[in-house]
Amino acid sequence: MLAYLLIPVGFVLLIKGADVFVEAASSLAHRLRVSDLVIGLTVVAFGTSLPELAVNVTASIQGNTGITIGNILGSNIANILLILGVAGVVFPLAVTQGTVWKEIPLSLLGVLVVAIAANDRFLDGTAVSTLSRSEGLILLCFFAIFLYYSAGIARDFKGAESAVPKAILSLQRIGVMMGIGFVALLLGSQWVVDGAVKLATALGISESVIGLTIVAVGTSLPELATSAAAAYRKNADIAIGNVVGSNIFNIFFILGTSSLIRPIRFAPRANFDIGILVVASGMLFLCMFTGRRRVLDRWEAAVFLVGYGVYIAIVTLW
Repeated sequence: MLAYLLIPVGFVLLIKGADVFVEAASSLAHRLRVSDLVIGLTVVAFGTSLPELAVNVTASIQGNTGITIGNILGSNIANILLILGVAGVVFPLAVTQGTVWKEIPLSLLGVLVVAIAANDRFLDGTAVSTLSRSEGLILLCFFAIFLYYSAGIARDFKGAESAVPKAILSLQRIGVMMGIGFVALLLGSQWVVDGAVKLATALGISESVIGLTIVAVGTSLPELATSAAAAYRKNADIAIGNVVGSNIFNIFFILGTSSLIRPIRFAPRANFDIGILVVASGMLFLCMFTGRRRVLDRWEAAVFLVGYGVYIAIVTLW
């Protein structure tokens, strides 16, 4: 019974903690005269991935590698099939050329790097496959390249101001809010991980399955809220850019950071989930050339939702 309470309360703390932390960080950046564009592409994007980061750091420290890898793979699959599915059904999503030819392929590259790391036993003949600390550093190097690319967008892109909080708070209030947000993230991640482990034990299923489903969807709620609201306002750039950027952030930064804390051991069944993520990323890329060019139409979004339902059914029944 405790697990059923820990997980939802933990999610509430994660999401509210991320909101408070981002508001304070955005206000601090304004005080330092950082532009709205840079804040929107860094602080706000980082904020929607804070729940995944907090959960993964906690799971890595505790040695719950099933939740560590399951959370990232499950979140990225949910981001594409569930979140873009919902957003695309609300309103067809037109995608910029840069997203089609740079950001989506970069997110696909990240999955392929993880796929290679997950198959050491086949490529090198080792007994087990792990994402080592050296491979984690490689992921972080890719993330540095992504940040450089984002900085270039910030110089050229016009019109992201609406995504950034405008209030400039006092330094004392900023400090208090960042402290509250950090503590909420810390407690929320601890409760989600502990609850997930207890739930997996009670149900007799693996931690990775809980990570791929309940934890992954829960930590993706900020992306769901952001993309659905953006689609409703017919702001397709934010709706799809938020998801693709989050997937890049999850693979390169969060998974890279997690492997530095503790090398991540891949279970053999992880190849199925990695394969689904490769297929989902490939589908997103191909959808840019089917129907209306560079548009995720409603029927394509509906296919994504059906695909996610099938995937969840397979994972839970496996």
